[in-house]
Amino acid sequence: METMSGKKLGGLALVAVTAIAPIVWGSTYAVTHLFLPADRPLFAGAMRVLPVGLLMLAWHRRLPRGSWWWRSLVLGSLTMGLFFGLLYVAAVRLPSGLGATLTALSPMVTMVLAWLFLRERAARATLLASVVGAAGVLLLVLQNRSQGSVDLIGVLASLGAVTSASAGFVLTKRWSADENVIVVTSWQLVAGGLLLTPVALLVEGRPPQLPLSGWLALAYLGLVGSGVAYVAWFRGLASMSAGAVAVIGLLNPVAGTLLGVVLLGEPFGPVHLLGMGLVLGSVLLAQPQLRSALRKGTRQRTPSTRHTVDVCPSTTSS
Repeated sequence: METMSGKKLGGLALVAVTAIAPIVWGSTYAVTHLFLPADRPLFAGAMRVLPVGLLMLAWHRRLPRGSWWWRSLVLGSLTMGLFFGLLYVAAVRLPSGLGATLTALSPMVTMVLAWLFLRERAARATLLASVVGAAGVLLLVLQNRSQGSVDLIGVLASLGAVTSASAGFVLTKRWSADENVIVVTSWQLVAGGLLLTPVALLVEGRPPQLPLSGWLALAYLGLVGSGVAYVAWFRGLASMSAGAVAVIGLLNPVAGTLLGVVLLGEPFGPVHLLGMGLVLGSVLLAQPQLRSALRKGTRQRTPSTRHTVDVCPSTTSS
């Protein structure tokens, strides 16, 4: 059976593939703001996961077997159904800046859950990267948006959304080592969509009438924002530590900020640039293969170390 990670990728290539997901997710705000009704987030959430999940399921034609029936339901609920529902509650009760700031805690939450479920201990550099990245996100979102009042239910919903998605990602890594990434993704998309659709109908009523641009936006959010993005994300999870992948997720607000400047005319200044620099630096710091390459390059540039290795290799420490 093909493994979830599929063909092996090199360090930088794997980071680049994984980064596709948060960069694409970062475009959600601009696309939604431009082409979709702001009062139908659950409808948009259901439409971005269920149709593409059914298409992927029809393409590979593999239904879950055995324990994967309940696993798909659990994962789909955590990563999509419950996540979108709690995100909706947070969105209507919290200022957008505060909500985005709370989601920046996701790398830390993921590392805690990875230790609980996978016994995966995060490196100190990855922990530091998560803090630096969260500070960068804080600079990005606080510069643009007023915080307003703090609503306890909204805060709990936002933290619940972060915890739900993080738990789903960690459990996906634990359960999916021997499964194809596209197959696992499709099962989660369908399960999450089937759970989210009746909730959207109950809360928001009948689906809205959309112009062609709205349906094209939903097609983009489904095919690229869910299909391509989740496959890239789960592929990264299969081969990298959960903490390192979670820090890559902080590229989401960076992409959102840049697209907001280009498409929506939002302001951009030195504070934004500093925030982006902190986030990008944290992503690089969290990757062990990049840290290893830097250490190796430093050793090679040290004449005394190079001389000792070449002349007397038996004296090097193990």
